[in-house]
Amino acid sequence: MATTVAKTGIRREKGWLYFIDKRGDISRAKMARGGGKAPKKREKVEKVGVEREEGWLYYIDKKGNVCRVKMKRSKARKSSARKKPARRKTTARRRTATRRAGKKTARRKPARRKTARKTARKKPARKKAARRTSARRTTRRARR
Repeated sequence: MATTVAKTGIRREKGWLYFIDKRGDISRAKMARGGGKAPKKREKVEKVGVEREEGWLYYIDKKGNVCRVKMKRSKARKSSARKKPARRKTTARRRTATRRAGKKTARRKPARRKTARKTARKKPARKKAARRTSARRTTRRARR
């Protein structure tokens, strides 16, 4: 159950987000509407000066008072709860130890080094043989 920390009786207006700021005072900010960005301007509504404790959630209820509730998953709650030490299973350990002792240890092979990939060599371009036809033509023309 929630407990009231400070009675303020604030009346809320539509379009504003009411919260408790870092100093423990009640502030409000304009809420974003229609996909637009909310302005970063914050207004201090009332100075309360609530000192926060770890493991508690502080909020403003319907009546406008500052209330607090114990958090379910807080670090403070986990540390306060006593944890039973887990019992060790000695029989299971003994079984695995005897199994290991019965097996022969196999030697590991040395790790192979990865060979670098050889890049495929490009074949040299073929040299084109000189055309005999052009040489023949010039000689034929000279003979005529």
